[in-house]
Amino acid sequence: MSGSSIRFGSDLEGMRSEDFPLLTGRGLFSDDLNVDGQLHAIFVRAPVAHADIDNIETKEALSIPGVIGIYTGSDLVAANIG
Repeated sequence: MSGSSIRFGSDLEGMRSEDFPLLTGRGLFSDDLNVDGQLHAIFVRAPVAHADIDNIETKEALSIPGVIGIYTGSDLVAANIG
C-alpha cells in the first residue's frame, strides 16, 4: 500500500454537515413539516394476536370534528386494495 491510506470508521476527523444542527436540537425532520390541507393517519391494531375481529364500530369516531374518513379492512377488501 502507498503511504496514504483511506480510513473508515468513527476515528475519522471532522463533522458531517448535518451533525451540528442535530446535536444542538435544531435538526429538521419530516414530522416538523406542515403543509396546507395535510391529513394525519392513525392505524389501530387488535390488542390480541390472531384475533378474529367481527365488527368495528366507526359511527362515533366519524362524528368527531376533523375526522375525514375511517377505513377498515372490510373497506379495503371491497375496494380491491391489498
